[in-house]
Amino acid sequence: MTPQYQIRADYDAHTIVVYQAYPPVIADAALRAGRFVAPFSFHRMTWIKPSFTWLMHRSNWARKPGQERVLAVRITRAGWEEALSQAVLTTAHPTAVTQAAVHVQWDPERSTRGAALNHYSIQVGISRQVISTFNDDWIVRITDLTQQARKASTLIQTGHASKAQRLLPTERVYPMPPALEDVLTPG
Repeated sequence: MTPQYQIRADYDAHTIVVYQAYPPVIADAALRAGRFVAPFSFHRMTWIKPSFTWLMHRSNWARKPGQERVLAVRITRAGWEEALSQAVLTTAHPTAVTQAAVHVQWDPERSTRGAALNHYSIQVGISRQVISTFNDDWIVRITDLTQQARKASTLIQTGHASKAQRLLPTERVYPMPPALEDVLTPG
């Protein structure tokens, strides 16, 4: 049985992939620059998610208006863990949440068909105080996964889920440092 709160991600020894969905104008500019540039907003929180299927649920497989492009943002694990070390659960006291540079929210993980599963997926909100560091220091590479996502969606909708599964990123349990696990796990 899968633990209720567990980070699952595509990662290697030095990096982790988080996913975001944007309109084409933001995605195209980011892909050209290799980082986020205008018209991306550096004045509001941006949410990063290591669960591909959760983002597919959220963006309707890159078909939701304003989320038509799916980006895989490979960042350093050091940056990821730095963000988590500054995080406050969104269920914490409102004053703590308001003052936090990074927010963590756990939402039900999703199947490829969008059904809520019995375990949770982490979403990390990077505030405007941390966005420049995220963008300038942590990003290693940005890749467009839009066509891959849409192809997987079509395969799922036409009864070829096993073929679609081969198009999804491989995610495994991320070895979260125990000190962070205690802070980021509800209850």
